[in-house]
Amino acid sequence: MASLDLADFRAAVQNPEGVSTRAIDLHANAHDASHFLLIPQAVVTAESAAEVGGLLQASALQGVPLTLRSGGTSLSGQAVTDGVLVDVRRHFRDIEVLDDGARVRVQPGVTVRALNARLARHGRKFGPDPASEAACTIGGVVANNSSGMNCGTVDNSYRTLESLTLVLPSGTVIDTGAPDADQKLRAVEPELYGGLARLAERVRNNPDSVQRIRQQFSMKNTMGYGLNSLLDYRNPVDIMAHLIIGSEGTLGFVAEAVFRTIPLLQHAAAGLLVFPDLESANEALPTLVDTGAATIELMDALSLKVGQTLKGAPAVVHDIAVRDHAALLVEYSASSAEQLEELRLGGAGVLQGLGLSTPAQFTADARERGQLWQLRKGLYASVAGARPQGTTALLEDVVVPVPVLGRTCRGLIGLFEKYGYGNSVIFGHAKDGNVHFMLTDAFATPSELERYSAFTEDMVDLVLAEGGSLKAEHGTGRVMAPYVRRQYGDELYDVMRTIKRLFDPAGMLNPGVVMDEDPMAHLRHIKTAPPVAEEVDRCVSCGYCEPVCPSKDITLTPRQRIVTLRAIESARLAGDLALVKELERDYHYESVETCAVDGMCQTACPVDINTGSLVKRLRKNDAGKLANGAWSTAAKHWEGVTRGAALALTVVDRLPEAVISLPNKAARAVLGADTVPLYSAELPAGGAARKRTLPAGDADAVYFPACVGTMFGPAGFGPAGFGPAGASSGDSGRGVQYSFEQLSARAGITLLVPEGIDGLCCGTPWSSKGMLEGQETMKARTLAALREATRGGELPIVCDASSCTEGLRHAVASETPVGGQLPLRIVDAVGFAAERILPGLPQHEKLESLALHPTCSSTRMGLNDALGAVAGAVAARVEIPENWGCCAFAGDRGMLHPELTESATARQAVDVADMNAAAHASCNRTCELGMTRATGSQYRHVLELLEEVTRQPS
Repeated sequence: MASLDLADFRAAVQNPEGVSTRAIDLHANAHDASHFLLIPQAVVTAESAAEVGGLLQASALQGVPLTLRSGGTSLSGQAVTDGVLVDVRRHFRDIEVLDDGARVRVQPGVTVRALNARLARHGRKFGPDPASEAACTIGGVVANNSSGMNCGTVDNSYRTLESLTLVLPSGTVIDTGAPDADQKLRAVEPELYGGLARLAERVRNNPDSVQRIRQQFSMKNTMGYGLNSLLDYRNPVDIMAHLIIGSEGTLGFVAEAVFRTIPLLQHAAAGLLVFPDLESANEALPTLVDTGAATIELMDALSLKVGQTLKGAPAVVHDIAVRDHAALLVEYSASSAEQLEELRLGGAGVLQGLGLSTPAQFTADARERGQLWQLRKGLYASVAGARPQGTTALLEDVVVPVPVLGRTCRGLIGLFEKYGYGNSVIFGHAKDGNVHFMLTDAFATPSELERYSAFTEDMVDLVLAEGGSLKAEHGTGRVMAPYVRRQYGDELYDVMRTIKRLFDPAGMLNPGVVMDEDPMAHLRHIKTAPPVAEEVDRCVSCGYCEPVCPSKDITLTPRQRIVTLRAIESARLAGDLALVKELERDYHYESVETCAVDGMCQTACPVDINTGSLVKRLRKNDAGKLANGAWSTAAKHWEGVTRGAALALTVVDRLPEAVISLPNKAARAVLGADTVPLYSAELPAGGAARKRTLPAGDADAVYFPACVGTMFGPAGFGPAGFGPAGASSGDSGRGVQYSFEQLSARAGITLLVPEGIDGLCCGTPWSSKGMLEGQETMKARTLAALREATRGGELPIVCDASSCTEGLRHAVASETPVGGQLPLRIVDAVGFAAERILPGLPQHEKLESLALHPTCSSTRMGLNDALGAVAGAVAARVEIPENWGCCAFAGDRGMLHPELTESATARQAVDVADMNAAAHASCNRTCELGMTRATGSQYRHVLELLEEVTRQPS
């Protein structure tokens, strides 16, 4: 490989700082979801198609490989390189809905989930439906011709593509949807234009080539290049556009694409059909397909055994004594309830003749359907998460003609047994003859690599002998590149090599992907996963966590925090202490200081990792005796601490900002940005004490006002024109404690605030900073007070800040009730209001509109439905920003590192501005502060607004 001259790459981009050679950037971005690892020489964040064109030219000029990277969820090694890695996710996230959703123009950095959320407003969706839809991006879906459970070969990228804007390795940009696109391609790229025309003629004139292409692409097939485009299209520009689909970033960069969309079917019914064996399940497929089933998912016997261990598995699975059984998860989809019922009855009508092992039925109940899909989707997580420390999970996919699927699965099971790969479940899209299987091993020692090599050779022979393809939807990548010639033969392989030369004469765009002459290429560059921390060792680097991470656009994501820690450990084991030092130098800020520890990553992680738990422990390890002592003292004198903080905010609120700014910044410079918060003008004055007189009668619930309401006072007055006529301004803007108490009184609910409340806390401030001694002190005091107030657990405990509710739940979960004590029950005030207060509210005038910010805690606790219900009682129209995410204010994190909150909220702040809502609400005071700072609009607790709009004239 030629040596890298950064000057050409920096000249290609407007912001030279977008070209990085920092060790932490190289190692953090080196990993995709595959089992391969190459360390790039540089990482570039491109901001436009023109910049990518310049980078491609620099790559070709220097002879340095270049790889395009978006979501990084590819499983076959398409997104790793030892050359230049170009991030085309961060600045390529635009969506333009066309023709009321019938078509859509989209850039490569948009996730499938985000695209479908936009299209759902129009009753439409994107055709491809990969299981990684929450994290995979359109760029990867196009590059891999990804499909999924439903779309098959009918609604994939190839079939639904209308046009694309392509940046060629020469730097040429072609919009294939332009009226003169074919003529422009002929004029500016004559060799490519003529070469494609000649190749199409060559293929069409060879009957054997035509027959082989038609057979191969009658199935799902992402092996090699999409040679069907040479038969399906006549104009070179159309051939070019469709060759790009599935080319895995080896032929050019898709800057944007226009797709035809498909209807969003809102009604569904599903059932699990259990068969005696794989063969009988296979034989049932034609009958089930004829009934109009949208999805038919296969699970083998081992999958069912694993499924029996999953929490919430349906009874039909638990009740089986699994031997050779197999199951098909069948789902029908429809645009109306009537159409669904017709399909359901049709499916039910054939069940009796299928020879099922257990009775089955199709259900439209959302909970029951959710259990069935959790069974299917939980297989990967269960097996991958339980693999031994230090091993890698390798997920493969193959496709064969549907009639031989059962026999092929039997053959695969035989290979697993032959080579000693235990726990290798088989599951997949039976309707398409497409199955996945997973191997877990270290793939490190010569014997492990020899075993994997021999297994692969036998697996290739098995699949090709059945007329199948070695890759159905995961892409050829590096893992199957040496086998493309074997699948297609010499003639069509030479056609593919010619395609590569026509597009990329220098051969620098993602070399080693799709085709590789090295027969051992798939055995090289396999990554290792040294144990680093119990909290994260089961990470499979899938990247599902990244879209929900608030620090994704400024420092590291959860995946990157984990893989960088592994890089540090690998360097230490290799004796590369210089690399260890360089990585550790930047790791603290990039990983520890700027993690919001919000836990959103866990909501997306298939193996249930909360990277925040790791970061909390790292903070604990980093905290010195002085800090631990200070926080331990604070736990013992929390009333004084909170009142002192409130007083300080009240004082500075009355001073000119300039008077505060200089000494505040000086203190941060001396004591550290991670120690001294940065004051900003939108912060409110301090709040009031939480004390409250005892109720006259028996309490219905214990109320735990959060201490954050003491430190940060309430927002200003309510929206103009609401509240009772003639109400004084003093009745408005009193904060959530006043509002919740008023609402409860109107509902006839008596609240008891615990004795000594001003000295109590949920413990989150200590937990998030890793201050365990202070956390234990506060937990003991708070739980004792709550036990007394609740009469030993008889009464529910209601908290008015979602993060504090979650903190209390964690504290209670760690308690072991003794002597027959009842467990303490923690309820959020929003959920309590939705259940106990809303039903009794009088008719009232609503606000016109409300911008709503769910919090990370409300999301993790499953509170958002209740939050929406309360918000719906406040405003006629409630909107959540399309780009909603954790605001990353995270207690004091947004004051210590305001750049984190600014980055996390940038896109949703634009959405909020476009809403022009009458009011703005959330359910946690610090999140309200973060969103107020981000948008310039005053956010308040939704219960404050509910109290005001339902207040009756006195």
